[in-house]
Amino acid sequence: MRKVSFALNISLDGYCDHTLGEPSEELMEYFAAMMDEVDLLFYGRVMYQLMFPYWADVAKDRSGSAAEIRFAERLVAIDKVVVSRTLENVEGNTTIIRNNPAAELRKLKQQPGKTISVDTVSLLPELMAAGLIDEFHLVVHPIMAGSGRHLLPAGSLPEMFKLELAETKIFKNGCVALHYRKRDNANSW
Repeated sequence: MRKVSFALNISLDGYCDHTLGEPSEELMEYFAAMMDEVDLLFYGRVMYQLMFPYWADVAKDRSGSAAEIRFAERLVAIDKVVVSRTLENVEGNTTIIRNNPAAELRKLKQQPGKTISVDTVSLLPELMAAGLIDEFHLVVHPIMAGSGRHLLPAGSLPEMFKLELAETKIFKNGCVALHYRKRDNANSW
């Protein structure tokens, strides 16, 4: 069975927004290395449209730092699934799923392969409640945003989920990467 991993940048006060952080070559290299273990990206529509065509253009034009280009090339090469009721078409190695994302992710998880990276804040509570997320990679940026979208809305989980810290990494720009795994003894997972 494949591992399902959730990765996201977040502010110190718990807000998720791709514009909050200050990217660095070191941080991009961290994310590029993470993609080496992934063979399927599972996106919500909003995240997919934030990532593409931007990263496809970086890969094509080679318009970025060495780490950004490596990340972009890897991202473009990986198969993608997008959950959307409204998206009309996608390019390349991307498939659209219209209904029941938890059931679809469960099927994908049971197939042979490497890690599935889930990148969707809107579907996170549903996927967690279904017991589908095995680990979290959160990069905390040294920023207090004060507003925006929280990682999880209040009351969105049926119960508390217990995790164990697997690894930390501190970056020169003050970001901290936290890698958590679900606990083996957690009743809900």
